[in-house]
Amino acid sequence: MKGIMVVGTTSHAGKSFLTAALCRILARRGWHVAPFKGQNMALNAYVTPAGGEIGFAQAVQAWAAGTTPRVEMNPILLKPQGDMTSQVILKGKVFGKITASDYYDQFFETGWEAITSCLERLSLEFDLVVCEGAGSPAEINLKHRDLTNMRVAKHLGAATLLVVDIDRGGAFAHIVGTLALLEPEERTLIKGIIINKFRGQRSLLDSGIKWLEEYTGIPVLGVIPWSDVLIPAEDSLDLFERRIKPNAEINISVLRLPRIANFTDFDPLDSEVSVSLNYVDLHQELGYPDAVIIPGSKTTIEDLMAIYKSGMAQKLQDYAAAGGVILGICGGFQMLGERVLDPEKLESEQQEFNGLNLLPIETVIIPDKIASQRQVFSNYPQSGLPISGYEIHQGVTRLVNGVKQPEKLGCQALFNDEKLGLVNSSHLIWGCYLHGLFDNGAWRRAWLNFLRHRRGLSALPTGIANYREQREATLNVIADLVESHLDLTPILSKL
Repeated sequence: MKGIMVVGTTSHAGKSFLTAALCRILARRGWHVAPFKGQNMALNAYVTPAGGEIGFAQAVQAWAAGTTPRVEMNPILLKPQGDMTSQVILKGKVFGKITASDYYDQFFETGWEAITSCLERLSLEFDLVVCEGAGSPAEINLKHRDLTNMRVAKHLGAATLLVVDIDRGGAFAHIVGTLALLEPEERTLIKGIIINKFRGQRSLLDSGIKWLEEYTGIPVLGVIPWSDVLIPAEDSLDLFERRIKPNAEINISVLRLPRIANFTDFDPLDSEVSVSLNYVDLHQELGYPDAVIIPGSKTTIEDLMAIYKSGMAQKLQDYAAAGGVILGICGGFQMLGERVLDPEKLESEQQEFNGLNLLPIETVIIPDKIASQRQVFSNYPQSGLPISGYEIHQGVTRLVNGVKQPEKLGCQALFNDEKLGLVNSSHLIWGCYLHGLFDNGAWRRAWLNFLRHRRGLSALPTGIANYREQREATLNVIADLVESHLDLTPILSKL
C-alpha cells in the first residue's frame, strides 16, 4: 500500500494539523486518500456511522480527505481513566480496562494485528494512506513496543516527514537528536523535514536550513508559518491556546475537569465572535458568567469527587441558586443528578457518590457502552429544530423514584427522545447526552439567544449553516497555507 507517514520530534509539533492538511491537499489533487493513526491516546472521541469509536482527530482528517470516518482509521484508542489505567477501544469497541504495564506486556501482538489488518483493509479501497505518528519516534525506552510510529512506517515502506515545532525553541537540536536516535533502516525512511509554527522573517532561517540539509542529508521541504487557525485538539493541553475575545458580549465558562472528555463539543461556541469561552480550573473562582458548562468526563465519579474536594460543587450550587445557567453534557449531565452509581467499579473504586442535585435524575454505570449517531428534533429552547449528534457513554440515566414523566418532577425533555436530555422548568439547568449538539447552528444560536435575552441583548440570526460547513472552510484554509509553503514533489514523485 502507498503511504506517507508524519512523525514529530515532540508532542504538539503539529502532526494532526499537517496530516489533516495533507489529506485535503491530496484529495483536491485527485487522490482517494485515507488518514490513519494506529494507536491514539485521547479523550476526544467520535462515533462512526457504523457505531464504532475513534479519535476525533481521525474523524476530522477523514472529513479533510473527503471520506467517511471509520474504525480502520484508528484501530486502537486508549482513553485514560487515571491510576495508570486506560480503557482500550479496539476496532471501535470496548476491549477492556488495562494498566500501562499490562497493556505493553499483554496487548502488543493483539494491537499490531489490529493495525496491520486495518491497513490491509484500507489498501483495498484507497489509493494512499496518510499516517500520523504519536509523540516522538525516538523515545528509546518505548521504541521496542511502539505501535504507532516507525513500526508502521517500516511496514508500509512509507515516505516519512519529520515535523518540528520551532516556536518552542531548540528546533535544530530536536531534529538532529531525533534522527540520531533512529535505527538506520528507520532513518532512511525520513524523506523530508518540515519546520512548523514559524514566526518572523523566512530569510533568517536560510543559513540554518542550509546547515541542516548538509548535516543530515535530508531536504527541508517546507517552513509552515504560525497560524491562528485551530483544528480540533487531541488533548486538554491545547485548551491553553484558546483565543481571547475581549469584545465578546456573552461569557461562558467550561469546567476543566481532571479527565475532561470531548471538549471538541465547544469549538462551535468558540467560533462565535460574540462568545468568550473560558476554561476554568476547579480551584479557580467561578464568578458569574452567563453560563457554566460541565463537560464530558471519562470517569464521572472521580471528577465529581474532584468537584466536591475543590469546593467547586458549592460554587456551582450557589451560582445555580442565584439564577445562573448550567449545562451538563454526557458525564456533566450525569453529575447534575442526585447520585451516580458504579456497582461493578467500572470507572472508579467508589461505587456510589452524590451528584450536584440540580436535576431529579440518577445514573448507573453499566458494562455495555452506548455509542451511536443520533438524529432528533428539539423541544427547547426552540421546538422542531433538527439535531444531529452522537452518544458515547457508559451509563444509564433515569428519573428518580421510578417517575416516568419528567413534567411530574419539574422538568421537560430537551428532545423528542426524552432519554437524551432534560431542562428544568425555569430553563436554568440543562443536561443532555448528545455530543456535537453545538455543531447544529440553529440550535446553538437559539440557546445563545436565550442567554442574550437574559442580558437584554438583541437576538442573533438563527438561519445559519451547521458547524460542519465552517469546519470545511477551516480545512481548506489550512490546506492552502500548508500547500503554499510545502514542496511535496520529492514525496509524491516516488509514490
